[in-house]
Parts: sequence; structure tokens; C-alpha cells
Amino acid sequence: MFPMRSNDINKMIIDGKQIAEEIISALEKERLNFGALSLAVISEGEDTATESFIKIKSRVAARLNVEVRRYTPAQISEALTCDGIIVQLPIPNAAELLAALPAKKDVDAITDGQKIVRAPVAEAVSEIFVRHNIAAAGKEAVVLGAGKLVGAPVAELLKDLGARVSVITKNEGTLSDMKGADIVVLGAGEPGLIKPEMLKEGVVLIDAGTSEASGRLAGDADPTCANVASIFTPVPGGIGPIAVAMIFKNLFVLAQANKS
Repeated sequence: MFPMRSNDINKMIIDGKQIAEEIISALEKERLNFGALSLAVISEGEDTATESFIKIKSRVAARLNVEVRRYTPAQISEALTCDGIIVQLPIPNAAELLAALPAKKDVDAITDGQKIVRAPVAEAVSEIFVRHNIAAAGKEAVVLGAGKLVGAPVAELLKDLGARVSVITKNEGTLSDMKGADIVVLGAGEPGLIKPEMLKEGVVLIDAGTSEASGRLAGDADPTCANVASIFTPVPGGIGPIAVAMIFKNLFVLAQANKS
């Protein structure tokens, strides 16, 4: 199902597109349980990367017959009429906007307080762990970054799974903390920051950091990190497609909860 490097059956590069396709195919069947569904995307400006992310989400929405509606932050009250809402970060006045976003419409699980669904990236990580029998309990895990979309929710997931979790930010920890980690999750958004020599042989390496480098999408890990990892998610084509599929899985969960 997933490609392996020759002569190295203990190392695996995750095919996120294939996993996403399987999830979306299942969601196509589940879609029959709902009437009309709409997803609001709140964004500001015309940033190239932002537009690229929205286009990817819109393609999956079209497959699932979900109407995507675009709004600006000033149109939050109109966005609330949709079944789910994405606040496309970064965005000006994010705190104020998120405070107005109810959990029952929050497909990214980025509002403060009680959440109904788990963040899509955390769901994607969980999916990979389940598929590959990765047990986090008792393992040393390091998460790079503490953002609302990647670092914070993935750290929470790993703690829930019983891992001993350290979080590296600009004010906490250092990159050298990764050397002894069994599981490393990257969410800094700095292309090629992590090199193979910074990691433990056999590490489970989840690269969820995305940024542009020379006009192309790049991850936080240098691609050669795949040579030391037992599990590696490349950028592009790793965590990203799975996380997009999980947005719509969350949308269906919220739609069902709101219908009950």
C-alpha cells in the first residue's frame, strides 16, 4: 500500500495521498446521510500560499458535494450560517475572530475551551499511528512549535496516548532535545531546518511544517532525514493530504451533532 525504499524494509515513507484517498472514499458513502452542506472559509488578502491551501480544500469539497463559501473577517456573522467554518491562519485580529467562532462550527478545533472534534493534523497523526501500530505510550516525544493547528493539538494527542512530551518553541527547549526522542513532530514552518544528525536512528518523524522554498512547498525536515527515520512523512504528500481529508471528516461529525 505504501512505498518502501529498496533494501530497507524497516523504514517507510508515508503516502499521504493514498491514505487521504481512502478516507475521502469512505466519506463519499457517508455523505449520503446528509442534505446540503456548506463550509465557510474566512481569509484576508490574497497570499499565494493561503490561496493554494484553499484550492486544495475546495477540490475535496467538490468531490463531497460541499459548498465552499468565502468570507472576510468582517463577515463572521454570515459565515456562522454554514455547517462548518475554517479560519485560514495567519489572519489579522485572529484572537477576536476565534472568540466569535462556536465549537459546533469549528472544523479545525482552534477555538479556546471545550472542543467537539480534534484538530485535523492531530487526527492525521493518529491515523498514521493506528495504521502502522505505533505505540506512543511511554515513549519520548518532541514537538517543534506550539501553534494552534499543529504543535499544541499534536502535543495534547501524544500526552493522551501516554507519551512523555517536550515542546520546543523560541522560548522553551532547544533543537538538541530531539536527539533522544522516539517520536518527533515538526510544525515550525522553516524549510530544511532539521537534519539527519539531529535525530535518533529509527525515529518516527512526522513533518507537519509547511512553507515555501524557491517557489515550492517544503517541510521542516531535510528530505535526507528519511534515511534515519523508521516512519517519515514527506512534504508535500505526507501529513497535508490526510489533514485535509480530516477537515471534512470533522465537518460531517459537526453536521451530525448539530442535526441531533
